[in-house]
Amino acid sequence: MAYDDYLADRIRQSLNEKRTPFTEMKMMGGLCFKVDNKMLCGIHIDKKYGDSLLMARIGEQAYEKEILKDYCLPMDFTGRPMRGYIFITPDGFDSEIDLSYFLDLCIAFNPLAKASKSRKKKS
Repeated sequence: MAYDDYLADRIRQSLNEKRTPFTEMKMMGGLCFKVDNKMLCGIHIDKKYGDSLLMARIGEQAYEKEILKDYCLPMDFTGRPMRGYIFITPDGFDSEIDLSYFLDLCIAFNPLAKASKSRKKKS
């Protein structure tokens, strides 16, 4: 498994407590949480870092502040950082308060985020 089940359960519990309807999708070797059919956050075990990372879609405005924190990294799946997304190392989501903080940033940005275009399945 390419993601931490315990962290996934913590995210589910927090989103349920916030009364935020969500769906889950396995992708990119991890697990993605979606709200309103848009990526909210995700988790995976990063081979380069060697531990679980929380991927947060927080938008460019919040990115400028959050990326300055020691436990926040640019999200660079492809080798090129994606604007408005960050990786958070376990030190940044160790407590429920910390995890909730980042989920709140994701939820606040979600209405402004654009949904991915639906891909038609090949017949």
